[in-house]
Amino acid sequence: MSLSTAIFLALAAGFAGFVDAMVGGGGLIQLPALLIGISDKPIPMILGTNKVPAIFGTSSSAIAYFRRVRPDLHLTASMAIPAFIGSVTGARLAASFPKEFFRPIIVFLLIAVAFYTWRKPDLGMDEALKFTKRQRLILVSIFGLCIGFYDGIFGPGTGTFLVFLLVGVIGYAFLKASATAKLVNIATNFGAILSFQFTGHIWWRLGLLLAIANVSGALIGSRLAIRGGSPLVRKVFLVVTTLLIAKVGYDWLTTK
Repeated sequence: MSLSTAIFLALAAGFAGFVDAMVGGGGLIQLPALLIGISDKPIPMILGTNKVPAIFGTSSSAIAYFRRVRPDLHLTASMAIPAFIGSVTGARLAASFPKEFFRPIIVFLLIAVAFYTWRKPDLGMDEALKFTKRQRLILVSIFGLCIGFYDGIFGPGTGTFLVFLLVGVIGYAFLKASATAKLVNIATNFGAILSFQFTGHIWWRLGLLLAIANVSGALIGSRLAIRGGSPLVRKVFLVVTTLLIAKVGYDWLTTK
């Protein structure tokens, strides 16, 4: 790998960590950069390597959030454990499952998420929990399993969907939802890493190099999110969701 390619990938990883720490969606930046920078490598190796900086960055931002925002650990575990199982399963199928299947579905869901969030300016500004505690735990378990599977097999938008479901369905404020999503995202990334490592599809030297850049961006992003609170996180959420719609939509149209 040339020095210029390494610098390009490191800059992309740093910005991905910054965005992902605030609202998720870092895969919008980091995965396409890897697809460009190491296009000669097999897709499973690119996906596996992508998970290394992702888990380091997500873990660092989760620690920063946890110092200021205390998530419900019972609910988080109920979402994270199924997410881990789903991610392992999805990563095992990543090499054989057609990515084109997901793109139109993801575009539609992201448009719905962006429109719903835009139409409700008060959404996620304050916590307004819905359902009984038992119902919430059942719902997040189902969400975790489905999103974990998606993260293992494809990935872009995972953090965005986690945040939206915690805000729109469960009733969390954006800041607490983002903090909780980070912990769940650690589980999905760890599950995918285990699965990709089992098949030898991780370039560890590159992954660890990008992890340093990703962590740096994640620390800046999480501190900015904590300082700006839910209003800032909501604005960034809408921007990232719009960019995700454009990116996934463009990929879908150009591969048809």
